[in-house]
Amino acid sequence: MRTSLLSAPAAGYPLFLGGALCALFGLLAVGEAHGATRWETLEAIHNVENPHDRQAPGPKGELGPYQFRLETWRMYSHRPFSAALERDASDAVAVRHYEWLRTALERNGFEPSVYNIALAWNAGIGAVTNGRAPRVSRDYAARVENIAGELARRRQVAETH
Repeated sequence: MRTSLLSAPAAGYPLFLGGALCALFGLLAVGEAHGATRWETLEAIHNVENPHDRQAPGPKGELGPYQFRLETWRMYSHRPFSAALERDASDAVAVRHYEWLRTALERNGFEPSVYNIALAWNAGIGAVTNGRAPRVSRDYAARVENIAGELARRRQVAETH
């Protein structure tokens, strides 16, 4: 497992985030397998979960860019659940949840790869550690992994030019 700190994503690189948020994620980025950072993984999750930032709750009450459920939101924030619709608040919770998943995967002997983080994000950590994630969650994780990989490739190209 490789770790690195990035100063910030290259200008013009982000698909959905404004400059200040890009700098925040860039400064907090932790490298993963295949060169994708935490920022790229979370941006890929956002792209799969809610790419158009719809404000209406999901079918199970999920809210915000990362489609948090109330229980997950309450694990990391004392703010009202409606704050999940605010990108800054949602990003802060996403970073905390990502780190919790990463630590839980490592503690259970699993690589905290983009795929495993996304699989746990969608199916839960227990489904990953007991090998019982449903196919729909495995498909979700593969989509996130592909998008994060493309974001990482774009970053690498931008850094070399």
